Amino acid sequence: MKVLMIEDNESVSEMMQMFFLNEKWDATFKYDGKEGLDAFLEEPEAWDMITLDLNLPTMDGVAVCREIRKTSSTVPIIMLTARDSESDQVIGLEMGADDYVTKPFSPLTLIARIKALHRRAELVEGTVSSEDGNGDFDIATDHFKMNTKTREAYLDEELIEGLTPKEFDLLYTLAKKPRQVFSREQLLEMVWDYQYFGDERTVDAHIKKLRQKIEKVGPQVIQTVWGVGYKFDDSGVDVK
Repeated sequence: MKVLMIEDNESVSEMMQMFFLNEKWDATFKYDGKEGLDAFLEEPEAWDMITLDLNLPTMDGVAVCREIRKTSSTVPIIMLTARDSESDQVIGLEMGADDYVTKPFSPLTLIARIKALHRRAELVEGTVSSEDGNGDFDIATDHFKMNTKTREAYLDEELIEGLTPKEFDLLYTLAKKPRQVFSREQLLEMVWDYQYFGDERTVDAHIKKLRQKIEKVGPQVIQTVWGVGYKFDDSGVDVK
């Protein structure tokens, strides 16, 4: 795995370098937001994982994440945030991060989160590269279609553009069981591939971004069930 760690605390980077070497991962370390972004842009397809601190000199992590997502919607990004910066964590997720880890953190926790996120990314890549993309839709209703081979979703024949891997997986998890209500804890376990490492804000932030992308092409099909969680329901979509 080739990891880009953008972190201005050199002691944290030095600590993680030992753990990355133990995993036999190829890690590059940048201590400035702009330098980290430039390193990514030099070879956007080269990176398997990015860990990104929020508080960086020159360019903060939110801005870096936003710029990375303009180039790649698929590279996995884990934000590193202060424990008391709840608003920063939500903003980071809304800008396109797939997950976050709060400081101070255990190196083993970060390694576990990286492995979980990388497994999901490998499954996505393997599905896309091994198929010709012309198969039938995995989900098809009168209004909504999803193809897991091409990683595309359509609402009333309009492509829902710019879905990140996590947003696609989240939408698929909900849509394959329409009108079934999923709690945030269930979605964390099913979509993020771990249980209670993250928290409910991870799910809420991704739901918010997913809804914004859906609303660009049609009516909202992800419904909130107050006090419980979320469900997919396109039964109320008006026929065009």
